[in-house]
Amino acid sequence: MQREDILKRIAEIDTELKKRRKNDRLANYNKGAKRHKKQIAFHKCKKRNRWVFGGNRSGKTECGAVECLWMLRGVHPYRKNRKDVFGWAVSLSQQVQRDVAQAKILSYLPKSWIADITMLSGRKDNPAGGVIDQIKIKNAFGGISTLGFKSCDQGREKFQGSSLDFVWFDEEPPRDIYEECLMRVMDKRGDIFGTMTPLKGRTFIYNEIYLNHRKNPEIWHEFMTWEDNPYLSKKEAGLLEIALDATSLDARKYGKFSEGAGLVYPEFDESVHVVEPFKIPPEWQENISIDPGLHNPLSAHWYCVDWDGNIYVVAEHFASGKDIDFHADAIKTISAKLGWKTDGRGRICALIDSAANQSTLASSKSVAELFCERGIMVNPKVNKDVFAGIARVKSFLKQGNGEANLYIFKNCTNMIEEFKSYFWANGDAPVKKDDHCMDELRYFVMTRPKPATKTEEVSPVLQDKLRRIRTLRRDRRKF
Repeated sequence: MQREDILKRIAEIDTELKKRRKNDRLANYNKGAKRHKKQIAFHKCKKRNRWVFGGNRSGKTECGAVECLWMLRGVHPYRKNRKDVFGWAVSLSQQVQRDVAQAKILSYLPKSWIADITMLSGRKDNPAGGVIDQIKIKNAFGGISTLGFKSCDQGREKFQGSSLDFVWFDEEPPRDIYEECLMRVMDKRGDIFGTMTPLKGRTFIYNEIYLNHRKNPEIWHEFMTWEDNPYLSKKEAGLLEIALDATSLDARKYGKFSEGAGLVYPEFDESVHVVEPFKIPPEWQENISIDPGLHNPLSAHWYCVDWDGNIYVVAEHFASGKDIDFHADAIKTISAKLGWKTDGRGRICALIDSAANQSTLASSKSVAELFCERGIMVNPKVNKDVFAGIARVKSFLKQGNGEANLYIFKNCTNMIEEFKSYFWANGDAPVKKDDHCMDELRYFVMTRPKPATKTEEVSPVLQDKLRRIRTLRRDRRKF
């Protein structure tokens, strides 16, 4: 073979390789300037039970399909890879399987990787037109991995017997099937992951995964919204938003659980607003806010404000069935640990609900008076306008430019949980239940001016603050 022929052949091979790389959607998924950051956070997570709650068109199904194929192929960039992987993709019905999960898998799966296909209906030479039972996929380590497709309408019995490396739920499964799949991954210490839009309201997934009421350390979740998807047209998102009511927006835009008239604060995002505790400069200390309760819970939080007006909720006291002495001692203890400021007489100052001016059944003195006698000078002159307060909190959660001005330390668990479960009633007011943190948050926030929109000119102080925020955001996820 002549030299010219050899060079021509090399050029042809190089062109073909470039063409294949360009058309390899799986290889290109994690590359390029347009990276879906929350998809990457999902893939990097090492927890064994991880979920994405996403609005429609937020990119949630994409990351579920890619996670499956990375594991099956043995090419996962963030996890230990194995050969001969066996997993399931679970859909609500066979029709949904064909149209969503199966279609998404096939869109990322070159024919050269397919060792064999077993069909439930249709022809194996046209798998997209039928319903797949199993796909055998060539593994990078030389083995053969298997992806089985299941649908919830088959019933729990069809989910018994197998030992699996992973299960992917595309949308929310019934509880009995979810629990059966937990059994299927137990032997291999396998993974459960789900991608869903929570259209059914506060189901068992809301309690088991979102609230994680059992405190399972292996559970993790993330929310994806339209705004997180860098490939979704803003014009298209705007048209969709106009067409949906408030309840539908909670689920279909924000991926939030809702029931009745929806969440009061769908803007709340744990990945943005909840941060790891850090040492607060003494100059940031602003006030304590208290929603009083004796039989009912008493909620108190310590609020700081940085030089740019950002609010930080840095500590929490939350307890029910206790007397004033208990609460006063707890507030003093937390304040001492924080090195919290006092007035000229060494007394702690705080805001408190004006209802504290009323006398208790056990005393002729009011709750406010009892606190003052114990060295906590409470100010009951708070703004209790619910709607104005909610609007002000919303403005701190998210400005018009998308920036947050309210951050909550991770140790303030009761406030975080109330944000996640604070719903509108069927009328024009929030549900009056489990709202003690939300009430005293409003009392404090109403003492603050609305957050100012950042200008293009960035001062040295603001630059320092932005560096702090970037550091917090880098450190907030520890898998």
